[in-house]
Amino acid sequence: MFQRFCFARTCSALMLLAALLSAIAPATLRAQDISGDWQGTLHAGKDLRVIVHIEKNSPEKNAAEKSAADQAGKNAATNNAWKAVLYSIDQGPDGIPVSSVTFQDSTLKLGLELIHATYEGKLSADGQSIKGVWVQGMPATLDFQRATKETAWARDASPHKVQFITVDNNVKLEVLDWGGKGRPLVMLAGLGNTAHVFDKFALKLTPQYHVYGITRRGFGDSSVPDSGYGADRLGDDVLAVIDALKLDHPVIAGHSIAGEELSSIGSRHPEKVAGLIYLDAGYQYAFYNPAHGNLIIDSLDVQKKLEQLRPGKEPQDTKPLMRELLQTSLPQLEKDLQEQLKDVESRGPPPDMPPPKFPAAVTGIMEGEQKYTEIHAPVLLIYAVPHSGGPPQKDPAIRAATEARDEANTNAQAQAFAIAVPQAKVVKLAHANHYVFDSNEADVLREMDAFIAGLK
Repeated sequence: MFQRFCFARTCSALMLLAALLSAIAPATLRAQDISGDWQGTLHAGKDLRVIVHIEKNSPEKNAAEKSAADQAGKNAATNNAWKAVLYSIDQGPDGIPVSSVTFQDSTLKLGLELIHATYEGKLSADGQSIKGVWVQGMPATLDFQRATKETAWARDASPHKVQFITVDNNVKLEVLDWGGKGRPLVMLAGLGNTAHVFDKFALKLTPQYHVYGITRRGFGDSSVPDSGYGADRLGDDVLAVIDALKLDHPVIAGHSIAGEELSSIGSRHPEKVAGLIYLDAGYQYAFYNPAHGNLIIDSLDVQKKLEQLRPGKEPQDTKPLMRELLQTSLPQLEKDLQEQLKDVESRGPPPDMPPPKFPAAVTGIMEGEQKYTEIHAPVLLIYAVPHSGGPPQKDPAIRAATEARDEANTNAQAQAFAIAVPQAKVVKLAHANHYVFDSNEADVLREMDAFIAGLK
């Protein structure tokens, strides 16, 4: 009787325990499953809404990565069970690849090599929130909430139409049309962005202009060919879109690296456009100032000239090329290297992160930069002088030196551009962000309106 009684009590206890475990286990599993969208607001000077989308890596991909790591002699334990993409939706719906994702003991760690940033946060017991810290130069609080159908933020809520236009063999570009009335205005994004970066800004322009945006090849939903990233080729892509849309002398506004596309068009086909607007885009890739030089452009120039001296490729008379190298190209490259070394040494120790891994399109664009010294269209140059919004610097001396150097270099570049292109109007915005159309929206709108109103 005692044994049966004990057995019955044991069975009842086990049944009760099993019932409890069955009720608790799903909640625990859900709490540890971080798949899905997480959204939060980054408080770093300016509030930015951030979404991180996390998925489980497939077993096949994990196995392939493990095999590749084994073959390369690397530690296979570094393989991730998760993958993620981060979206800063107030800056556009373009995703930023997350290079590493680890989740262990309820701690989520993200590494974003492309933008030199990291994140570490702790998952709550109910699995519905993550509290943590974002580090990009300086730490900033970033807490996530699990998004639901009712609370999820829209990644792309801009009221634009999307079409794809063929600009080259097997190359189609994503073209956005925000509508509007008036003169056509075409927006070109900076390096790494797509036309969606203007989703918010474009709506401030549509009352006076018909606004379009072009995503260059290699990015977003545009084609990603193996070649065609030289500055003039990218400029031809823009002209092909203008022709396809039958736009009559549009104004073209470009941000950052898009300055090279503006200068390509302004130097070769100024008759196609009414004016060019450089949104913090009038740097060496847009106008080459020989008094200052540019390490990338000058090194490419030297490389091309040295290639011409290789056996079987050299011209019949090599003396002019050799003189050019010895008298101009190599001394300029040496000067660039000395300036670059001085710049690097003044910044203090580099961040404890691996160097960024650029997509092939980014590398192709940097290797395709050209020297532009003549632009024949009306030009508006808007510069951030000095820039704000970069990675914060703790050391005040280094911060002051960096700011002074930035201001001096930008002023020198703006002056050289204005002297060589006398029809250019220069506007300087103190302590504006590189994304001037975002940080100084009202200023940029005012200057754009005044410039466009004066065009023929």
